[in-house]
Amino acid sequence: MKRIGVLALQGAFKEHIEIIKSLGHEAIEIRNAKQLYNLDGIILPGGESTTIGKLLDDFKIKEVLVNKISNGLPVWGTCAGMILLAKEIDGNEDAHLKVMDIKVRRNAYGTQLDSFVTTGVVEGVSEKEIPMVFIRAPYIVDIDEKVDVLHKVDGNIVAARQENILVTSFHPELTDDKIFHEYFINMIK
Repeated sequence: MKRIGVLALQGAFKEHIEIIKSLGHEAIEIRNAKQLYNLDGIILPGGESTTIGKLLDDFKIKEVLVNKISNGLPVWGTCAGMILLAKEIDGNEDAHLKVMDIKVRRNAYGTQLDSFVTTGVVEGVSEKEIPMVFIRAPYIVDIDEKVDVLHKVDGNIVAARQENILVTSFHPELTDDKIFHEYFINMIK
């Protein structure tokens, strides 16, 4: 059984918690830096990246989290979580954790009204089509050679991996499909 933390400062963390538990693993809501110790992996959920980034500073989690990820802690960022992990944000906003060699565009697909659901086979992750829910989603506009592109939608990178870091523009936790959660848990040695 793996101990998976889910950052629970804001956003869609409860859905991740439920899926992790349904897969037979321990799920821990992370609200302070002390809770980052003794984890096998951590998920940074969707939500509002600017708000979550500010709360990471306010609760003094940021520095410990960056250190843990830089030292190999498996991490998965969904939507806002992807923005938090990026080294660069398109536009003038300063990046948050700066641990993954990607540049992301916030709200790349538009407003809440432009949210959509599609399906696709994600090479190396799923053998069948899986649902992908995009809500005010970002996408990756530039990557370093160290980053593996896992999936594109309409030519835009929406899933990628760099060593211990996994990111998705979409929200697997908002579907009944658990394949991405299984993939992330299998990343953990």
